[in-house]
Amino acid sequence: MRQPRVTPDNHKFWRDPELPFIEARSVQDGRRVCYDKHSHPHFSIGAITGGHSSYLNQRSWQSVGTGSLVLMNPEEVHACNPISDQPWSYLMFYLDLDWLGCQQQEAGLGNEFRPFDMTASRDPLIYSLLRQLYRTLVDNSQDTLARQVACHTFGHQLLQRLTPAHWDDNPPSRLQRAAELMQDEYANALSLQQLSAMAELSPSHFVRAFNRHYGMTPHAYLLNQRIRRARILLQRGQSLADVALASGFADQAHFQRQFKRLVAATPGQYRAQMADVHGA
Repeated sequence: MRQPRVTPDNHKFWRDPELPFIEARSVQDGRRVCYDKHSHPHFSIGAITGGHSSYLNQRSWQSVGTGSLVLMNPEEVHACNPISDQPWSYLMFYLDLDWLGCQQQEAGLGNEFRPFDMTASRDPLIYSLLRQLYRTLVDNSQDTLARQVACHTFGHQLLQRLTPAHWDDNPPSRLQRAAELMQDEYANALSLQQLSAMAELSPSHFVRAFNRHYGMTPHAYLLNQRIRRARILLQRGQSLADVALASGFADQAHFQRQFKRLVAATPGQYRAQMADVHGA
């Protein structure tokens, strides 16, 4: 497998078809890598490797610096951005829920993925293991077995050191129905009337309730679903025009802007690095 290609912003993505349950990203100069609020369908964990940044998770803001870990459960709205153009760097990992849920099950923590009860940590062992895991994943001298073992070793230590929570904070079912409609019909034009009717609420009440439980407006949530789908299609090497259309964007320019806002990389940069991996 070739080394992931570095973008002009000095950041890179890593993914291996032999390890479909994990994706990684490295950013060496985060001053130009800025995110709007967004969420992921998977569990994310990152390590700040230099400098400081501002970290939002749900409604909690904090400053995180070198040695800090940031944790994002699935669907938690978050953003991590530079402070006054100060340099900072980080590693980020995205873990598939089925894979992590199996690790939790083997550890006796239940049959399904359970969220973690913290959004940040200063655990030195997990921090060190996370950095070592990245070095192993991008090292071309390591074979698939070595990478798989490194992933499982990290997962085991993660659960030992940062035990998942025992709570469940799901939104009300009527809001979930509206969210599921946006997940299923992300490529279509959905109106506020449709969504609020699905939730059996007035439009204004629906917007307030949705924002309170999901941490973003219904419109932002729909855009987030479209970008999630776009990432999958870009990983398959599809053209930017086709991805924009299939993801529900009216034109390629709008797609480019929204993708950069939520992924902090252009669709072309992301597709090129994913193509590097799949073509290796």
